[in-house]
Amino acid sequence: MSTSTGRVVCRCAARALALVFALTVQPLAAHAQVAGLTGTLVVTNKTPSTATIVDVGSGRTLATLPTGTNPHEIVLSSDGALAVVTDFGGPRRTLTVIDVPALRVARTVDLGEHRAPHGIAFLPGDRLVAVTCEQTRTVVIVDVVDGVVRHAIPTEANGSHMIGVTVDGARGYTGNMRDHTVTALDLTAHRAVRSYPVPAVPEAINVTPDGKEVWVGSNQTGQVSVLDPATGTVTTATQGLKWPYRMLFTPDGRQVIVPDPTLHEVRFIDRAARREIGTLALPGAPQGVTITPDGRYVFQSLSAETRVAILDPSTRSVVGYLTVGGTPDGVAYTSRVVAGATAR
Repeated sequence: MSTSTGRVVCRCAARALALVFALTVQPLAAHAQVAGLTGTLVVTNKTPSTATIVDVGSGRTLATLPTGTNPHEIVLSSDGALAVVTDFGGPRRTLTVIDVPALRVARTVDLGEHRAPHGIAFLPGDRLVAVTCEQTRTVVIVDVVDGVVRHAIPTEANGSHMIGVTVDGARGYTGNMRDHTVTALDLTAHRAVRSYPVPAVPEAINVTPDGKEVWVGSNQTGQVSVLDPATGTVTTATQGLKWPYRMLFTPDGRQVIVPDPTLHEVRFIDRAARREIGTLALPGAPQGVTITPDGRYVFQSLSAETRVAILDPSTRSVVGYLTVGGTPDGVAYTSRVVAGATAR
């Protein structure tokens, strides 16, 4: 082979390798963001005891902030300004409040005698949160601006773990994992109203905005059930799960989305028909889950990875990933974009 011929062959081979490289890398780069999807995601990382703030449009990590030990759940105010984290480990009595636009921890709220905060929901007004305190069998109402506990409501049950709240903030429902019951709470009068038996070890729980249906996932039986709080009737929506971890309604009320970290899958249920309509295999132990206000995208934390998957619930497929911290769990999304933020 002549020298000139060899050079031509080398150049052709180099171009071919470059083309293969481009075709291989391009899909991976596209997964860093989804066209037209912007906003901010805040995620709890249990093992490092941090919270990651991510710019969804670019996929950049804006900040990694310290929380209390072993943070689990997180909620965002309706304006996206405040994130509140339940610190489930360590002293087991604090909430971490994050100023999202400022990318900083605003304050730590000491709950005093109330221990093991876990499930959390904002009440109307973006100032008060309702928080389950599993160890001391209460749901506390906390003013996260002033940093004080305003009310404590005894659940009179063991293992009060997660909470769902009606859109008007008047009623709350918590699953009692060790008593196999759901407790209804009057969040205005600050008292427990009624207890309902449900299938064993109810962890995941949510209530429809109008308060007419309480959806419950039971760890021991692998069932997803629907409780009618007016009558106490419990019906089965689907079975065959191992760990129905969380219960998410789509904004239009048509679907219920249930991640199962043991089976490494996400179930999709028709809410009205109460039947399963699809399953997405999702390696990585899917746990915490949230959805955009328009219902177009779901953010699903992958506890066995350092990622959050972006799902399209209409096609039940993965359309992207965002990088976060270790053992991510709770996720919260706001369409608010942090202005002038720089990667850190």
